[in-house]
Amino acid sequence: MSTLKLPDDISETVHRALVEDVGAGDLTATLIAADTSAEAQIITRENAVLCGAAWFDEVFRQVDDRIRVAWHVRDGDAIRAGQTLCRVTGPARGLLTGERAALNFLQLLSGTATRARQYVDAVRGTKTIVLDTRKTVPGLRRAQKYAVACGGGQNHRMGLYDAILIKENHIAAAGSIAAALVAARHSAPKGVSIEIEVENIEQLREALAAGADRLLLDNFSVVDLKSAVAETRGRAKLEASGGIDLSNIRAFAETGVDFISIGDITKNVRAVDLSMRFVHPS
Repeated sequence: MSTLKLPDDISETVHRALVEDVGAGDLTATLIAADTSAEAQIITRENAVLCGAAWFDEVFRQVDDRIRVAWHVRDGDAIRAGQTLCRVTGPARGLLTGERAALNFLQLLSGTATRARQYVDAVRGTKTIVLDTRKTVPGLRRAQKYAVACGGGQNHRMGLYDAILIKENHIAAAGSIAAALVAARHSAPKGVSIEIEVENIEQLREALAAGADRLLLDNFSVVDLKSAVAETRGRAKLEASGGIDLSNIRAFAETGVDFISIGDITKNVRAVDLSMRFVHPS
């Protein structure tokens, strides 16, 4: 996982989190003598996939650059309940001030990576690639999409600016599937992918006739997906979405679709249970 590219907005994201939490200063931390040093360990209480080390590190760098973090694991690693993930040493005030913000990032992003890994494992052995969506926590999209990659999934478009996805309302406004595709090809910057959503086999046929090479099959049943794969015969990439979760994703993947996009990975994420424990205050 060391080849994964970190987002370029980590410092800014962490700064916003600290402004939100610390404000003008940590009133409780002033109860501790300024010259007190401490060591703490971060421990996981459950099995998970780690993600968020860079955000964790950045929190403490911004709080007090004398704090040092020594990791025993790295992003993308499977971690087990009771495992010590890292050791944090430095001024006790800084450790206490940064604790919650650092853990918030680590818990949320590890939760996202863990959920992604569950979906990836569920389709293992099929040709289907698990994708994320734009249904992310506001302000944390790049972080969560990085976490999806740590869990073994792949990223769909980052936002509205880097790919075209023509959906039902775009088609209605344009007048037809064919008209929407013509407009998209005319306006799309060079190299930008164009995908169009269809809701039934009739619309799929219309999109294929108009030259679509990537289709989003919205709320298709397993039976209808099998028909769509047979109808397409490899002429376009097929992505399934809607009504798919861990209980049924395997059946959808076995239809032969190329991609399945899952909003649940990022929008319904449950934070991993982690804790920070002081071990050597002095």
